[in-house]
Amino acid sequence: MTVGAGGGTVAIVLKGYPRLSETFIAQELCGLEQRGLALRIFSLRHPTETRRHPVHDEIAAPASYLPEYLHQEIGRVWRAWRAVRQRPGYAACRRVWLRDLGRDRTPNRIRRFGQALVMAHELPGDVRHIHAHFLHTPASVARYAAMLSGRSWSVSAHAKDIWTTPGWEKREKLAACAWAVTCSRYARDHLAALAPSPGTVELVYHGLSARRFPPVPTMRPARNGGDASDPVRILCVGRAVEKKGLDILLDALADLPGELDWRFFHVGGGELLGTLRRRARRLGIDRRVVWHGSLAHDEVVEQYRGADLFVLASRVARDGDRDGLPNVLMEAQMTGLACIATEVSAIPELIEHGQTGILVPPGDHRVLAAAIARLASDPDLRARLGAAGAARVRRDFSFDAGVDLLVARLGAPQPAARSAA
Repeated sequence: MTVGAGGGTVAIVLKGYPRLSETFIAQELCGLEQRGLALRIFSLRHPTETRRHPVHDEIAAPASYLPEYLHQEIGRVWRAWRAVRQRPGYAACRRVWLRDLGRDRTPNRIRRFGQALVMAHELPGDVRHIHAHFLHTPASVARYAAMLSGRSWSVSAHAKDIWTTPGWEKREKLAACAWAVTCSRYARDHLAALAPSPGTVELVYHGLSARRFPPVPTMRPARNGGDASDPVRILCVGRAVEKKGLDILLDALADLPGELDWRFFHVGGGELLGTLRRRARRLGIDRRVVWHGSLAHDEVVEQYRGADLFVLASRVARDGDRDGLPNVLMEAQMTGLACIATEVSAIPELIEHGQTGILVPPGDHRVLAAAIARLASDPDLRARLGAAGAARVRRDFSFDAGVDLLVARLGAPQPAARSAA
């Protein structure tokens, strides 16, 4: 049976669709559809990647693309404004937008309102609720479109969107939405303190679907870094951006003992890739480093299965951006791979130091190097940590539990969009 907010379709607002770096969102959408919800996707940007994950092909929801730049589709925006300005919610929404614009005088803020006009105009009549992924731009468009169309709206907050959105904007969005969810206790506590009621924000771990991962290998190669023909394979999956700490990780690799034979494999795109390649050359380790770039999910899983050790050196970026609970850590653990990570944001909610992985302070490449050297030379310890990590992810980070909670939220009638007061 098809269900939804008030018995209709749920509109999902995304910054871009499809995206290789947002597999967790695609898996969630697929899970919602499998449980009977009818979805329609509204993307603020057109896809920029030629590759896509297999899960995207399992999603039946049609995708509509809002004007990425208003001047490129000015006729579409004009027609939407002409139609929507007659609606009861237009005056209140315009006041909210102008107040927002007064505090954020950017072209992006103008674009959000234009995109919301188009979305409100083009929403099919069976859409009864709007749900945004990310608290920054998508939530702005969802909020404006909900006011313009008289619908309720909600939001899933994740990582960068939480820590780079101004406090005033977070407070006002949390006061205006019907409800919000986020993917870590760390983020939930932060947002709940800004919400009019702590119950507005609920914890929903993304979780992983075990069916999308092969069984945990019963035994991995016992590499210990002592064989130049079969070096220890160290893996990191993550975009080349400041918060991932890849420069710190390269410094740590350069600090490893000379007698340890290793190779490092990185998966992910990002604007800092060129800088990191040059850093590896300066450190004299570039011949030991393989840069794969972005890969499809099945290919990433193969990288997990072929590695001996996973390392993520997350830190807080200068603009406040930071990881939430990185899905790549859960994915690595799901495959039984031993993990080293930093004590940043929600990572300690997943990794129990010395039990299901190793935690180190962020920004200290020497401590990180010591942890890598320890696990690289001890395959038995890696096996114990990997098995314990896999068991915990499968037990405590259930994909089904998170999706079921969202179905309960999205499948129940919601109150009309709150006023701008």
